[in-house]
Parts: sequence; structure tokens; C-alpha cells
Amino acid sequence: MRLVIASRKSDLARIQSLQVGKSLLEKNQNLKIEYHWRESLGDMNLQDPLWKMPEKGVFTEDFHRGLVSGEFDMVVHSWKDLPTEKRQGTYIACTLPREDVRDVLLFKKKDLDLKEINILSSSPRRIYNLQKILPQLLPQGIEKIDFSPVRGNVQTRVRKLLESSSSGLIVAKAALDRLLDPKLDGDFLETQNFLKNSLEELLWMILPISLNPPAAAQGALAIEICEDREDLKQILKSIHCENTFQTVSKEREMLKGWGGGCHQKIGVCILQRSYGTLTSAQGQRDTGEIIDHWGLVTSEDSSLYSGDIFPKDTKSSLWFDREKIPTPGSYKKFNAHWVSKAEAFPEDVRLSEEHLIWTSGVKTWITLANRGCWVSGSSESLGEREDERLMALDQRSRRWCKWTHDGGEEARDRESIKTYKLTPKKAPPLISEDTEHFFWMSGSSFREALKHYPWLVNKKNWCGPGLTHEALLKEINKHQGSGSVHIALSFEQWQKSFISSKDKK
Repeated sequence: MRLVIASRKSDLARIQSLQVGKSLLEKNQNLKIEYHWRESLGDMNLQDPLWKMPEKGVFTEDFHRGLVSGEFDMVVHSWKDLPTEKRQGTYIACTLPREDVRDVLLFKKKDLDLKEINILSSSPRRIYNLQKILPQLLPQGIEKIDFSPVRGNVQTRVRKLLESSSSGLIVAKAALDRLLDPKLDGDFLETQNFLKNSLEELLWMILPISLNPPAAAQGALAIEICEDREDLKQILKSIHCENTFQTVSKEREMLKGWGGGCHQKIGVCILQRSYGTLTSAQGQRDTGEIIDHWGLVTSEDSSLYSGDIFPKDTKSSLWFDREKIPTPGSYKKFNAHWVSKAEAFPEDVRLSEEHLIWTSGVKTWITLANRGCWVSGSSESLGEREDERLMALDQRSRRWCKWTHDGGEEARDRESIKTYKLTPKKAPPLISEDTEHFFWMSGSSFREALKHYPWLVNKKNWCGPGLTHEALLKEINKHQGSGSVHIALSFEQWQKSFISSKDKK
């Protein structure tokens, strides 16, 4: 069977259509695939910013016409480029597993001392969110950020950054990952070499989803066909990722509900994890309504959020005093540093640009940035098991260490650098046995609390996902307790959940 797959003609679009073709051939060896690559309206007009162009289908409408006319059998789109309204006569029949959804800031190394910077971006969403968060995430104490529009494919935008007076550029990480994939054939070698050489002059920062969610469907491919092509439905079913399809469809429905497409100042992202569904939505509607949401939905009964809680605030749950210990010189043999808490990373430690710093959460990121550290990304309080997904973007050989305290949870795949120890307070926090729910910042705190209140193993305990969750489960099982362990993204969100539950009553 002969199939014609169409897409835009940029390197990225070709890579995406070739990826679909390769996946189809792996499952359907009797196929013969041809490719049709051409420019869209959005590719031909590089002068106007996107928000000045027609909102619906600027990169996709002419392909829709070719599909309906029978010029080709299917079109591979970046799903985020499609209008949220359904198009007559065609539909999205398939998608592959989604790539990384996050945005990346590329920043000139030579501009690290500037207090006033210009960032290249034509996205209203990125501009709205980043003018608020970049001053917190960048290390040099930014006093003013301006944004300038930029158009073109990824390599064109990178070239414009290097040749301009602007300091930074925002791009989708999925685009960089696809272009830098070491498994690509030689047709893309020139682009890969250009990007690799350019990255030598730049620092990169993977922006946190909780503060800067991507465009709806970013990182996902949409394979569009005509509604009457029953033959293609079965073929595409062999490569279809239903989980990606459902997640992306929900994101686009949310965006549509806010009245928007790619011209809106709204980012939305849904992440599926074993412990629940994470949703991030940030931006501003055309009506002026502010959207600010980062939350977790689990399968737990809402009635769980009732009863007295401990602690009421973080200051009342301090179980230890911290005592600094000399920083071991062994940290110098590592070039990738996972920082569990800002307190664990000594202020006198200075790392060169060759080193990568990753933080456990955004609060730690902001603290280190205030000290002058360039932070490349964060696990956003989702735990050490959260994959950094750096293989394509960062192709250096990395040796990781974890900055933590003596007695902290040991990482399985990296050595711990211990910079302080915990000394139990002489007077531990007072807790009533009538309290039903407890939030724990660490496994160390829970283990210390058990020495004073062994009945905690029979209570409802809460913590973030990751090693702390594993530590609590281990202790409850060891002591044969009847208690449970539940996940919340942060103490603040956990506390609000109980307050809002009481308000509803």
C-alpha cells in the first residue's frame, strides 16, 4: 500500500513526519511511504508576529485543503499549531508518545552580568508568564526585561539570537530534543552541528511547568486524515498512543473553554503520574481574568480531607537543629549537582559554567539564584525519581551528586554530599493523639517523631512524592502500623485542601 505523508518542510517538521513514517513501517512492513514537504502560510510570512496573523490554522490550513482534495493521505502536525475547533471532513486519528513538554531558555554566557535584558519570543503566553518569573529564576538580579518578536525555524531563531543584541531566546524543549537526536541520519547533520556549536556559547535553563506551563499539546504530534479513510484508521491504530491523545485533548478543551488558541496568554499542561494527575495552568484571558493553578488530583475520596491537622504552620514542626559540617572536597569530582535543600548547598561553593545545578523544588531554585547560581532546572517537588530528560539537550558526560544532610534519604544512582547534620531538639513539638492528619517534610522528621509518638504509624500521614513517601511507607510497615501515606504537592497546598474542605461544609 502506498501512502503519502505531508508536513511542513522545516528540518523539525521533516523529522517529525519521518518519525511517523518509521513507526508505521515498523508495524506495517507492506507499506510504501512517500513524503510531501512544503511551506505553510506561517512559514512564508516571517515578518508579522503570530498574534497579528489569522488565528486559525496559520501553519495548517493549506495542508487541510490538500488532505481533503486527496493530494496526500495524512498530515503530520505539531499538535499545538492546530486550531481548537474541529475541521470539517478531517480529524486527528493518531498521535505518538509525547515528547518533553517544557520550554527552554537559551541565554548568552557573556550577558550574565546584565541587569536589563531582552528576550526573543513571539508567544503572548511566554511573554506574560516569563516577565513575572524570570527575574526570580535568573541569577543576576534582573531589573528590567523586554521582549522582541522572532520568527523562523529553530535554527533561524538561534542564529538571530547570536547575531542580535538580545540576551535570550525561548524555544520548546521537544523541538531541540528532536533536532539534536543522535539517532538522526546525515541529512540533518548540518543543523545538528550548528545547534551544538551554538550551545557552546549559550547557557540553557529548562523552565518549570508549575510556573510556566507550555502551550496546550506542546510536544505532541497530531496525524490528521480524512474522516472516510477507514483503511488508514486501522493502520494508524498500530502506532497510536491513547494516553497522549487523551491528555492532549483535555488540555485543548481547557484552552477552548477559556476562549483561546495559540494567540492567548494561557499555558496549560496535564501530567499523568502513578500517584495522580498534575495540572498546571497559568496566564490571562482576553477578559482580564487571571489563571493561576498548579495542583494534584488523586483517586482518593474527598472526605479524607477532614479532621484536625498537624502542623498548622511549618515553624511548629521543627524537630531538629542544623549543625554545619565541613564540605567534603569530593564534590569537585562531580559536574552535575542535585540540590535537595538550599541549606545543603554552602554559599561559599562556586561552580564553573561547565557544572549543572538541578534543584529539588522551585523554592530552592529561587534561593540559589539569589546567591548568583545558574540553575538549569528543577524536579518541582515531584521527587528524585522525576526524570530530568537531558539526554539530547545535554550530551556531556555527567557525574551526578546529591547535596543533602547526614542521615538524609540516600539516592540510588548518585553519591551524597553531606554538608550538615541534624541534632534533635531537646523539646520536640507537642502533638495531640486526637490529631488525624500529619504532613512530613522529610523521612528524618517522621523517624524522629516516632521516637516520641509511636502511635503516628496508625495515623493518616502526608508528604510529597519521592523518597520521603517511600521512607514513610517503610517505617509504617516496619512497625506494623495501620496508618496510611498520602501525597500532596506541598505543605501549603495540603493545608489549603483542609481549609477549603471545611469551608464547603
